[in-house]
Amino acid sequence: MPDIFGVPVVVLLGQIMLGLINGSFYAVLSLGLAVIFGMLNVINFAHGAFYMLGAFVTWLCLSQLGLNYWAALIIVPIVVGAVGVAVERLALRHLYRVDHLYSLLFTFGLALAMEGLFRYIYGSAGKPYPVPEALTGIFKLGFMILPVYRAWVILASVTVCLLVWLVIEKTRLGAWLRAATENPSLVTAFGINVPLLLTLTYGFCVGLAGFAGVLAAPIYQVGPGMGANLIIVVFAVVVIGGLGSIGGSILTGLGLGVIEGLTKTFYPSASTIVIFVVMVLVLIVRPAGLFGREA
Repeated sequence: MPDIFGVPVVVLLGQIMLGLINGSFYAVLSLGLAVIFGMLNVINFAHGAFYMLGAFVTWLCLSQLGLNYWAALIIVPIVVGAVGVAVERLALRHLYRVDHLYSLLFTFGLALAMEGLFRYIYGSAGKPYPVPEALTGIFKLGFMILPVYRAWVILASVTVCLLVWLVIEKTRLGAWLRAATENPSLVTAFGINVPLLLTLTYGFCVGLAGFAGVLAAPIYQVGPGMGANLIIVVFAVVVIGGLGSIGGSILTGLGLGVIEGLTKTFYPSASTIVIFVVMVLVLIVRPAGLFGREA
């Protein structure tokens, strides 16, 4: 196969595929963050900790309860979402009407507490989680070899993102959610329980982080720091896509994953900062983000 700028096409396509895998995690996590900010006006710094919690619960399901990956894929988002509901009901809802800084500080402290608790109980070393037997093996695509599990991660992530986008943008439930954040008094007058709606929204988005944690467990080592390593990048994705823009977060997450993968090919030393360079450039040109609405 020919080279592009001295890089074999096989290597280039492989890096694009790896970028799509990372982008899938960025998309699912940034989607939850975007919905929480767009609907609840909360900057949820604990999102990475809930992602870590999802991976840990997945590992615990297998090691302590003997539940396999497919059972965890259903149970874990529900468990993590229930934790999110408890957090929202007990603490976060009291911060909706004050400055965003308070919710940011609360969720930041919550993230540190969760990470510290898991580090105290399980240590800092990562826990291995096996790839489910049905998803072992490889696809020979001609130009590259793709592990079946990584193809599954891309498919599952994109499918979930599209379903969430459709529910929020194209259904009556999504219209209620958007209306509840714009004018809660009017929506309440129609008999809709707005506080319950917001609680379930937060729980659902946190459950999405748990879902991403399940997908990540067989790829990365399950450890207390896995969420902290990712959350800063995910925040950058949300800012670039436009705060509160759901579709923008999905497209930006996938796109930045590919850009990051290409940077690893052409200029590896810049791969850890390329997303933040893009964020700075976007904020200079378009402060509301690529898909955000100008005030």
